Amino acid sequence: MLVVMQENASPEQVQRVMDRMIHDGFDVHRSTGALYTVLGGVGRNTDFDIAVFEVLEGVKEVHRIGSPYKLASRGFRPQGTVIRIKDVEIGGNNVVIMAGPCSVESRDQIERAADIVAEGGAKVIRGGAFKPRSSPYSFQGMGEEGLQLLRHAADRRGLLVISEVMDAVQLPVMLQYADILQIGARNMQNYTLLREIGKARIPILLKRGLSATIEELLLSAEYILSGGNYDVMLCERGIRTFETYTRNTFDVSAIPVVKKLSHLPMVGDPSHGTGRRDQVPPMARAAVAAGADALLMEVHHDPDHALSDGAQSLNPEQYFELMKQLRLIAVAVGRSI
Repeated sequence: MLVVMQENASPEQVQRVMDRMIHDGFDVHRSTGALYTVLGGVGRNTDFDIAVFEVLEGVKEVHRIGSPYKLASRGFRPQGTVIRIKDVEIGGNNVVIMAGPCSVESRDQIERAADIVAEGGAKVIRGGAFKPRSSPYSFQGMGEEGLQLLRHAADRRGLLVISEVMDAVQLPVMLQYADILQIGARNMQNYTLLREIGKARIPILLKRGLSATIEELLLSAEYILSGGNYDVMLCERGIRTFETYTRNTFDVSAIPVVKKLSHLPMVGDPSHGTGRRDQVPPMARAAVAAGADALLMEVHHDPDHALSDGAQSLNPEQYFELMKQLRLIAVAVGRSI
């Protein structure tokens, strides 16, 4: 249930409505916009009369939510969510670029990566310290040492840090170094981890699962939001289909669909979406044109010798050229980079 308060509703009226919702078995989540306060009621109580809430003082309108995701729905925050981290806004007019290597390999590598992505115009550097790999014999990341190197390189260039968390036990160390925590595709339905992430107060990037539907993605986001962490962005990173030419099938249509259904910012990951560096630029351009609020791309100073995902990583020249193109496309759709 969504209760929209009147523009001039007093704090006392808002509190009385919240108390009544709690009394009737709802968990209440409050969203305060420029004009209206919206109260989202989440719970198992489906046998209620909305007229009871419509007549309460200060109430403008009440809606029964039919979708299984309540807090992730566009109705909870019709104006959309803007995630603010220092001087960076994700979900606003600017398309934010997050770029860097798949994994932190060495001090020299991540320092060079920071120079490259910052010069091109990225605001966030990506890099994995804990890597979920299909083979147990593949490079698994440098752990906390990798996070330390990533943080130092980012601070030197005034960048934010995004890195993947794979398990709840990693949260304490991740929170020391990262500005954004990434939940990878393999963990999209790790509900124990999602609940723990919901208790954290740090922005989250939640990737779509390998074969997940859009509704399943939004329900996974609901786990995080229901814990009180509303700074969540969703990421289209390609899904598994019968096509084998590319690593995954990059579902560009998911970007406008999710932005219609949800208030959460939408991110495109053309690197994992295609698995081929020659396909990353066209898919990145398509994602910005489709309305993505940010892009997550892999960039490496020497991708042919990268320890992980070199085939889908852009080299510096490709990255710089792509950034020029993306700026033109952003302007064409009324945004900027």
